[in-house]
Amino acid sequence: MAKKKVVKKKTAKKKASVNLKKHAAKAKAELKKAKAKFLKQEKKVRAFIKKNPEKAAAIAVGLGAALGAVAGAVIARKKKK
Repeated sequence: MAKKKVVKKKTAKKKASVNLKKHAAKAKAELKKAKAKFLKQEKKVRAFIKKNPEKAAAIAVGLGAALGAVAGAVIARKKKK
């Protein structure tokens, strides 16, 4: 009986190891794709900023104000509790 449990544990360990390697390979491939997409978008953003510095600054200010307002609302809400 004890030998069967040991064999099952080793088999399960091997299967888990194989699955882990397979999923790690998939994750690396997806990360590579995501990185390529990110770099492509980064180039587009940099080109937009060079062409339209005023618009880029206005967008940055607007996003900063929006994020600041959200952060302020969250902090105020936590203080009330």
